[in-house]
Amino acid sequence: MSKIYVVEDDDNIRGMLLYALKSSGFEAEGFVDGTSFFDVLKTKPCDLVLLDIMLPGEDGIMILKKIRRSSSRIAGVSLADIPVIMLTAKGAEYDKIKGLDLGADDYITKPFSVMEVISRIKAVLRRSTTNTKNNAEEIELSVGIITLNTEKRSVSLTTPPSVVEPVETTTTETTTPNLTYKEFELLACLMRNTGIVLSRDKLLEKVWGQDTMIDTRTVDMHIKTLRQKLGLAGGQIKTIRNVGYKIEVEQ
Repeated sequence: MSKIYVVEDDDNIRGMLLYALKSSGFEAEGFVDGTSFFDVLKTKPCDLVLLDIMLPGEDGIMILKKIRRSSSRIAGVSLADIPVIMLTAKGAEYDKIKGLDLGADDYITKPFSVMEVISRIKAVLRRSTTNTKNNAEEIELSVGIITLNTEKRSVSLTTPPSVVEPVETTTTETTTPNLTYKEFELLACLMRNTGIVLSRDKLLEKVWGQDTMIDTRTVDMHIKTLRQKLGLAGGQIKTIRNVGYKIEVEQ
């Protein structure tokens, strides 16, 4: 039985969601703010979080950022990999895009029907289970001078001492770029498919999910910032005109 945590300060909405979840066969627990949520999460992990953006104290975006940056594993569960569905106000497009970029798995706009929420939760849980199985053996990936560790969620770049680094990177043999959650997932997706051309639609599906409402320009924007952060290694990501992108070892 999957366990769902609901972080929502509105008593009526939280109560309605908890009732609907329990009636649908889930375990469910509610929280009014980030403090009470993290107090429980750090000892009892869950399978998915329903997270409202507008909360007292830390807002949902800040809470999502803390989850995705966590290096903790509780009872064998990586907190950074727990699926999160954001609950957003109608028309809050900026919050939706920011949440997806920081690693939200989906978002639901208020007002919503409880049946929609249950359906979205089931879809995200299925996708999360499939991704976990597919990527279970791929802990460390290396392509050219890029090494990515999916367990530590780290990326390192190793360059020959003779190579002059661009001004914005550190002049040492190994550098560690600071990637957002989605930049990391995008790079991991490319590296798992080294030498294979992935269309923008395929990258959207694999990194942002099948039911995402954002368009393919988001992929282009993330590729651009990813290349910038990778510095010299950014040249390994190739644009295939009118198709998409691939990563390969620089010749």
